[in-house]
Amino acid sequence: MKDYQPVPLPDWKGYDEEEMRLRAANYLSDIRRRHSVRNFSDIPVPRDIIETCIRAAGTAPSGANHQPWHFVCVSDPTVKRKIRIAAEHEEEAFYSGRAGEDWLENLDKLGTDQHKPFLETAPWLIAIFLQRSSQDDAGNKRKNYYTSESVGIATGFLLNALHCAGLATLTHTPNPMRFLNEVLNRPATERAYMLLVVGHPTDDATVPAAALQKKPLPDIATFI
Repeated sequence: MKDYQPVPLPDWKGYDEEEMRLRAANYLSDIRRRHSVRNFSDIPVPRDIIETCIRAAGTAPSGANHQPWHFVCVSDPTVKRKIRIAAEHEEEAFYSGRAGEDWLENLDKLGTDQHKPFLETAPWLIAIFLQRSSQDDAGNKRKNYYTSESVGIATGFLLNALHCAGLATLTHTPNPMRFLNEVLNRPATERAYMLLVVGHPTDDATVPAAALQKKPLPDIATFI
């Protein structure tokens, strides 16, 4: 552990039990308002708000602190158009049989299909890339660890930050997503992990009733 250099824990703030309960309840109440949206308006969202949310995502824990993620934030209409065309091409194959009957039957409850106009309408698309390897401070190649777990946590941080900023989001995962590397000029050492659609919902936005049905606590947690 010759390279280990401990420093005092910065910025920690504890709360008494009542304050903890209140803060936990307030967070639950707020995060329950987050829903995946497919009806986006074209109202612009300032870049600095997106930048702040990306910084929040960058605080996530990661394997060996390698931070194996890269966020490509797209507002250019031409690039968004290219992404939509490529994504709908993959989605057409997916909904035409690649997914299988069971999967398509479950998706039918959510009202989704191969048409993805929101990829052009929403002001921002954030392509999240997982970095299989990176470089150390000396420029040498190094392996990254627990990449899926690390990028998943960072993505959760980002979703929460965007929600807290008052923005609507959609997690979009066309399969496969290799086209994102080509369209966004990302290296082969990166794998497209998710495409986030970000913006404001339209005034008449809807969500599928099935999506509001969340499992109760006994179904998702065990206390020993």
